[in-house]
Amino acid sequence: MDYANPEALVSTEWLADHLDAPDVRVVDATWFLPNDERTGRAAYDEAHIPGAVFFDIDEIADTDSDLPHMLPSPEKFSSRVRNLGLGDGNKIVVYDANGGFMAACRVWWSFRMFGHDDIAVLDGGLPKWIAEGRPTEDLPRAPQPRHFTARQNNFLVRSVDQIISNCDSSKEQVIDARSAGRFHGTEDEPRPGQRKGHIPNSFSIPFQQLMNPADNWVFRPADQIQAVVDEVGLDPKAPMVASCGSGVTACVIGFGLYLLGHKEVAIYDGSWTEWGGRPDTPIVLE
Repeated sequence: MDYANPEALVSTEWLADHLDAPDVRVVDATWFLPNDERTGRAAYDEAHIPGAVFFDIDEIADTDSDLPHMLPSPEKFSSRVRNLGLGDGNKIVVYDANGGFMAACRVWWSFRMFGHDDIAVLDGGLPKWIAEGRPTEDLPRAPQPRHFTARQNNFLVRSVDQIISNCDSSKEQVIDARSAGRFHGTEDEPRPGQRKGHIPNSFSIPFQQLMNPADNWVFRPADQIQAVVDEVGLDPKAPMVASCGSGVTACVIGFGLYLLGHKEVAIYDGSWTEWGGRPDTPIVLE
């Protein structure tokens, strides 16, 4: 079984061969959880793939929101990525220092949200690149601004009100990317004040199940990802929405399903930070 959309995932070998191509742009999206002492910017300054620019998901966001790294307006997104030299006609390759997951998939989804589909995730990310002895640099780039046309695709995002309505209708399948312990409420939430449990009728697929931790977190083959999907009983013909803690690893689920051919998996942007932080949202503990 092959990926239905293999162009969304590129190998370190492919990127090394195309690093100097005039239409290829490389993006470092490194991000760490709030309780981590590291920052993505510091990691980028320490070492990044030559030519990469840094995409800060906490700054290229709706910074007026009480929720972390929520999607910005199309105008803000266009302005920020234009200044990073990312725009129309570019093939963008995004990675992070955590391997293929975390914020790389979030940035991949964000570009698709604003109409740019020619974007791929680097399989294995920076760890695999470094493990293979490939070059890095520690100097930031000053790219030439490039025009970016934002065309917002609201089919790829869901609000809390839409998820509340879906609890009654169950028209869309909600997939929770958090750990099984957090899904069932047997583990504490990392953010203070969060209730435990999960959205009613949601499915649990911890995002790590789609990846191979023994090989720098590269994505598993298509048949193995499909087996995970089949095991939880997802209907491949029904709409899907991914959720997680704060809208980051949900995008790993969205990306994995995209590889299988599901191009319109939406992301619940507020995710559990919003759902578990409100007193009026229904929660299941089991």
